[in-house]
Amino acid sequence: MIQAIFYKEWIKTRWYLLLATLFMIGITGYSMLRVSRVIAMQGIDHLWVVMVQKDAIFVDLLQYVPLLTGILLAAVQFFPEMQRKCLKLTLHLPYSQKKMILAILAFGLLALAACFATGFIIMGIYLPQHFTGELVRHILLSAVPWFLAGGAGYLFVAWICLEPTWKRRVLNLIIAALICRIYFLAPAPEAYNSFLPVLTLYTLLIASLSWISVVRFKAGKQD
Repeated sequence: MIQAIFYKEWIKTRWYLLLATLFMIGITGYSMLRVSRVIAMQGIDHLWVVMVQKDAIFVDLLQYVPLLTGILLAAVQFFPEMQRKCLKLTLHLPYSQKKMILAILAFGLLALAACFATGFIIMGIYLPQHFTGELVRHILLSAVPWFLAGGAGYLFVAWICLEPTWKRRVLNLIIAALICRIYFLAPAPEAYNSFLPVLTLYTLLIASLSWISVVRFKAGKQD
């Protein structure tokens, strides 16, 4: 059954995922080209000095890209489901409803992880050509909270889309916006290092909110 659920979600989202992955590759590649341009114009020594003295990581263009990617994936995946009132049919399939919702969310998170991995792979291949291992680690760890924000944005929008009443959707949206701000509170590179395990667990726990919306839907809550 899980394979069937994954296949159904893949059919719904495959074109968006292709575009999102291409965009991730493009924006990451462009960031690496900017680094190359600085090196060509001012030299690698200048780049190292800027990194050390000004805490520059040169991938700032990526900051909100994962969040936007996650939000749009959830909208593509869940909004049509609610508009066409397909959720009721899905919940009547001969399978555990809770496992079904978790499988749908797991597909989205895995798809996002695959999309985000392309960005990390590009950075992991390009950056070591110009930076030491410590500086590469510095850049990649500084970017991790942005990618976790993408997962959080996906789970929050899924929660909002599955909610059956508009009043509660507005409330959920406000809560989601405030919580997502946590991922961007500390502008300094590697500021979240000691908090990353907790932040990752916290992000995964957001998935439980979607089940609350499903329970309200099953109870017949509506505007």
